Amino acid sequence: MNARAGQGRDLAALQRDFQAWLVRPTDAAGRRLGPPARLAVYQNNYRTQLVGCLQESYPQVRRWLGEDVFLAAAVRHIDSRPPHDWTLDAYADGFPDALAEAFPDNPDLHELAWIEHALQAAFVARDSACDPDAEWSRVDWETARVRFAPSMRLRPALTNAGAIWEALADGTPCPAGEMLAEPGGLLVWRRGHQCVLRRLDGLEYQALLRLRQDGSFGGLCAWLAECVGEGRCVEHAGAFLGGWLAGRLVVGTGAEPPEDAPPLTFVDGENP
Repeated sequence: MNARAGQGRDLAALQRDFQAWLVRPTDAAGRRLGPPARLAVYQNNYRTQLVGCLQESYPQVRRWLGEDVFLAAAVRHIDSRPPHDWTLDAYADGFPDALAEAFPDNPDLHELAWIEHALQAAFVARDSACDPDAEWSRVDWETARVRFAPSMRLRPALTNAGAIWEALADGTPCPAGEMLAEPGGLLVWRRGHQCVLRRLDGLEYQALLRLRQDGSFGGLCAWLAECVGEGRCVEHAGAFLGGWLAGRLVVGTGAEPPEDAPPLTFVDGENP
């Protein structure tokens, strides 16, 4: 029993040394682990997998930066931030922050990286039960509390990163990065099996922020009346709500259904 316990401790120490050497190789750890030539193979595989993860997760950022600059940024990220989760997919989570640190004066790049990460996060976000379309006409919107798709992601937009991403994704000529004349917002969510990016003007972005915070559609209408006046409040509220319903961004009203409730899903080809 004691011999087995000793072997277990030796194995654990070996694993810790190997992990530490992969992240930050030292001569001392190398001597404990084996010949440097053999170890180099493992470290090359380790770095190659992490670089591949970032390349797959941020294809448009890679195109925007160029291969060499992207690779240099990926290597800096790998050197400073080792994997933190059991799944390799999670390693891409911190790359936007790393890019913001490496390129502090490029807000278009920061927003472009956010778009890529938000699209991936939306794709794996949990599903939510949806009310059938026929129910929307019965909702008392003055008192309704709105529920959004769990995949919804929002952030302010100061640059034309949304247009840059769309051009890169479509393979069309890409505009130069520039600041917007007026701040707006970026919205990402999953509609069925498709992730969607929308560019928002400042008013709709603020409306979504407020509605996501307290859920009250009546409260949103009151705020819109203060912003645009009583005469235009209904027009804006109706246009916003119609677009959110058509895009299946709004999935219901009232409290979230229990997780064990059977989901109500839309059928392909059904009218939104």
